[in-house]
Amino acid sequence: MIAIEVRELRKSYGDVQALRGIDVSIAATGQIIGLLGPNGAGKTTFVEILEGLRPATSGTVSVLGIDPAHAPAALRARLGVQLQSTAFMEDLTVTETLQVYASLYPGASSGRRIARTLDRVDLTGKAKAMVRGLSGGQRQRLALAMAMLHDPDLYILDEPTSGLDPIARRQIHDILIALKSDGKTILLSSHYLDEIEALADRVLILAAGEIVADGTPLQLLSRAAGASTLWLEVSGVIDPATLVPQATFEGRDGSLFRYRTPDPTAAIVGLADSLRTSGARLDDLRLRRPSLEDVYLQLVGPQMAQKDLEVVQS
Repeated sequence: MIAIEVRELRKSYGDVQALRGIDVSIAATGQIIGLLGPNGAGKTTFVEILEGLRPATSGTVSVLGIDPAHAPAALRARLGVQLQSTAFMEDLTVTETLQVYASLYPGASSGRRIARTLDRVDLTGKAKAMVRGLSGGQRQRLALAMAMLHDPDLYILDEPTSGLDPIARRQIHDILIALKSDGKTILLSSHYLDEIEALADRVLILAAGEIVADGTPLQLLSRAAGASTLWLEVSGVIDPATLVPQATFEGRDGSLFRYRTPDPTAAIVGLADSLRTSGARLDDLRLRRPSLEDVYLQLVGPQMAQKDLEVVQS
């Protein structure tokens, strides 16, 4: 089954093209799809069209086999949505909030369903607490609980960890991993590239209204230009410039020798040979490969520069 099928999707606001012919197909196979892009790239417009909140200018859109523009009610019964910022009724308890929201969906308002959902988002201990007293992380987990109540097939989550501390972010991550294990498909929009690199099975990068990359994190990392950086701390008399034949010695960072290499595996093998023949001892080794952030900047930078140029010229 296909969760999302988009063909030649375009959206214009007057002379401004927010989306410029997007083609995407996402299978409903229990996966997390990361959606990345800078502000103004068209992510919000794209997501709102999928949710049936905004009409497309042209193109075709199918979400769970439904056209969002023509059957939004049928779609919402199978779709779980969490916005970046959710407006709560502050004087209700956590349980009352879920009861009000669950009343919109047949079968979702049972006490057992609500209790189970609270447990899944680790808010059972806050069931009788007033919403106004919740922390930022607890509010985001409550918003996610609202999206989960009716057991949807597809989740569209817009920056669910924005502004949260590392512990609260990890709690959200654990919930998303559990949903994926249940076979749910999740479209996750985020500005945290490390989050997408850790969670996503597939990554879409949107820039200037176009998809400039689509693939697994490893596939995108293979496109990263530039070399890896290797830091070494070595005891014993040895010339650092000849220590790693397959890498270029760049200098020192405190007690560490710093090297650049396009092939870190070969560099480490060469280092082992040098240590064995010289008698020196390796005390520390640190490696930084090109990251998803490097790929993102390489792909998005030229697109956004071109967009800025078009604005100036117009």
